[in-house]
Amino acid sequence: MQHKVKLTVIDKKLYPDLQEQYCADPASGACPCYHVGDEFLFERYGATDDFWHMGLNTLKQTVKTADGIAGGASFPHCSEAWDAISRYIYTGLQGGSIMRGWMKDERVMIACCSDGTRPVIFKIERLDYKAVYLDRDMNADCQNRLKDVLMHLDAVTEVVFREEYIEIYLQSDLNDELLKAVVESCGEYGVQKID
Repeated sequence: MQHKVKLTVIDKKLYPDLQEQYCADPASGACPCYHVGDEFLFERYGATDDFWHMGLNTLKQTVKTADGIAGGASFPHCSEAWDAISRYIYTGLQGGSIMRGWMKDERVMIACCSDGTRPVIFKIERLDYKAVYLDRDMNADCQNRLKDVLMHLDAVTEVVFREEYIEIYLQSDLNDELLKAVVESCGEYGVQKID
């Protein structure tokens, strides 16, 4: 099984009284690097290693332009945020329990950056998936048929067709032999391997 980590900005706080009392710029305002609703996706598969690059180019959705936003093309994540969240991201990318016994789902953690006057609050989610490689390309009709069949399995939450493989996202483990049988039953395709 493979893993990705989805990072979502779920809230931003501002404590102007603390900024006025302690900051060199008493009107610093809210964090300019993140916006509520920003989504980032960290991958560590094949040649891709977003963790090594502090999340550069992991920004997938924002309400603002990507220029000047952490995780965009211009710069990686803010160091204050990265210090606070990187261990959870790394744990998730390795398939570990992000926060066992504290969160309702050990694949999820709510954390914030360490800026005490304007913290940003993140939801960190481990996404589990299997990469299924076929012996030939699938046409659109076959993709639709396979997706429909796979989405009827209780463990499957999403199916994404990539150029070289299919990502099958799971909420619980799915036996490789069952997965292979289901995929091969939907057409004249053979499964080469499942990662």
